[in-house]
Amino acid sequence: MIASVRDPIQIGELLGRNAIALRISAPNKRQALAVIAEIAARNFGLDAGYVLDALSERAQAGSTGVGHGVAVPHARLEGLTRLRGVNVRVEHPVHFDSIDEQPVDLIFALFAPKDASGVEHLRALARVSRLLRQAELREQLRQARTADAIHALLVQEGGPAARVTAA
Repeated sequence: MIASVRDPIQIGELLGRNAIALRISAPNKRQALAVIAEIAARNFGLDAGYVLDALSERAQAGSTGVGHGVAVPHARLEGLTRLRGVNVRVEHPVHFDSIDEQPVDLIFALFAPKDASGVEHLRALARVSRLLRQAELREQLRQARTADAIHALLVQEGGPAARVTAA
């Protein structure tokens, strides 16, 4: 079955509560990606080094810093059976080669199975990017005190995360 525009990818299907970290300490982009790789490895049953290599390889191809203090690094990984996500908030923003040259403190990493449809992967990236373009949501994510609060903000159906405006 082909998914339609009316069947958007739900963040709750991508992001488990255990794949969210607050106040990570990372002095640079590489360390932030290493923390994300560790979280992904622990939650998805993968090798952290493998995940970090995949994230680093993608980062070398072009910036995943989308602006406004947000980055959406992504990679395709052997061993995954479905799209998955990791969300972190960096305690002190790091340089991420962002399109607006601003440092990043909100990172939503997206992982797709190696053999997944490119369309599905791109739809998930677009969904995450649209959500994180919302200034109100970004501020709420920065103020959230628990992983449960961040999870609720990202998956809520009636709040700012659900209002997707046309670009």
